[in-house]
Amino acid sequence: MASTLPDPVPRSQSAARDGGSAPDEVHEANGVDEVSRPGGGRIEAHGIDHIPDAERHGRARELFPVWAAANVNYLSLVIGGALILMGLTLWQALAVLAVGNLFWTLTGLLAVSGPAAGAPSEVITRALYGVIGNRVNNAIVGWLISVCYFALNLSAAAVAAFSLVEKVGITADTGVKVVVIVVIAALTLTISVYGHAVIVRLYPLITLALGAAFVVVAVYVVRHADFSYAPAHRLTGIDLWATALAGVTLVASGPLSYTTSADFSRYLPRATPKRAVVGWTALGGFLPSMVVCSLGALAATTVDMTDPQSALESILPAWFTPVFLLALVLGTIAINALTAYSAGLALQAVGLRIRRSVSVLFDGTAAVALTLYALLVSNFLDTVNNVLQLTVVLLGPSTAIYATDIVLRRARYDGQALADETRSSPFWYRGGINPAGACALLTGSTAAALCVNTLYTGPLATTLGGLDLTLPVGMILASACYALVSRMPRLQGTGNRRGDG
Repeated sequence: MASTLPDPVPRSQSAARDGGSAPDEVHEANGVDEVSRPGGGRIEAHGIDHIPDAERHGRARELFPVWAAANVNYLSLVIGGALILMGLTLWQALAVLAVGNLFWTLTGLLAVSGPAAGAPSEVITRALYGVIGNRVNNAIVGWLISVCYFALNLSAAAVAAFSLVEKVGITADTGVKVVVIVVIAALTLTISVYGHAVIVRLYPLITLALGAAFVVVAVYVVRHADFSYAPAHRLTGIDLWATALAGVTLVASGPLSYTTSADFSRYLPRATPKRAVVGWTALGGFLPSMVVCSLGALAATTVDMTDPQSALESILPAWFTPVFLLALVLGTIAINALTAYSAGLALQAVGLRIRRSVSVLFDGTAAVALTLYALLVSNFLDTVNNVLQLTVVLLGPSTAIYATDIVLRRARYDGQALADETRSSPFWYRGGINPAGACALLTGSTAAALCVNTLYTGPLATTLGGLDLTLPVGMILASACYALVSRMPRLQGTGNRRGDG
């Protein structure tokens, strides 16, 4: 059966026809006059506009340290320890970590659309949801969830920084905590504002520094770990499966949150091998996440990881504690710089014609406010677990739809056509909305919400005795629905003209 997806043949004419947003117009909207050059130290000029082939540079292997630096962080330790606290044995927890981290393969798959289109994920997803529908997608999946993750990670960094402040003799009262949070956010946003070139140059150094620090952590954790650990009351039957699935969902929420992985691969040359993009992205996420999460699980076999930072400090030498705390802060800055970068692009893609640097600062302000709430009002560990598990209701289906579209189009996208937001755009579909994407996201998210067993217990989870099938049900139904409706010409609308890519 023939697909009705736009044909992947690049268009040579300007995307600004009939009043659309051409790359130059978006550049002007971003308020930047200079051009960002490979490896330059200036603020990145490009926002959501198309990256010309002449400005593409680098190799796929540069993606490894970008993702590695972002995954050597405090939140990974928290997640690893949480699996033991949930009642799993050590080896069950490690198996759950392996399965959950395999979702980094999907992050790698989504990244191949970046070099193909020369555009960020926030623009490429116009092919999935339509010009108008994608604005809604970016507002919720792209911006809101990114800001929530920013706040969670910032909270984790702040907890470590509070302890560091106390060690130098300063009482971490409310005023000091606010200052610490703002300083960490400012350092993070500085990297995000300078953008892609600075990230690519800086993150290999961060990866080396964090790697060295966590080698020391690993030595002491492994030395104290109880490899035969098992909880006093072992989980069996449906309880074991329910806990294991909840654990996989918790771990997978990390890679699934990066539906924006094309943001960091879009500067690569169009001819960059797809396998290399998938491999280096997935490996950069999988290896450090698996190692650091495993350290959290190993530590939980011998210390109480309800307070991960204090627990780890109890088994680390006193001289290394300040280094460890600094590493936790640095790792969180690395992951949040990527998150804020993508959130800034999402805000532009919603339709706000502002500079990327301004949109990033707006994201930071919102995240700081959420962080203050998470640390000063709510329970941090409960907040982490609940938010990470609930976000997959949207993130699972949206990732599945994106991956399905890449497979259906064979990763061929025309970035200039995607920049066209007019009614004549090949991605206008019906009233600016792609019925396939809208139907698939609604179907997948609704089904996933019925399977939730976190903050509430959905009817399907109740029927299954507490078994939380949020992740597989949401992703499978969303993918199947998108593939099916995409092949129904009458539903796609007259605006879906062939000739985009």
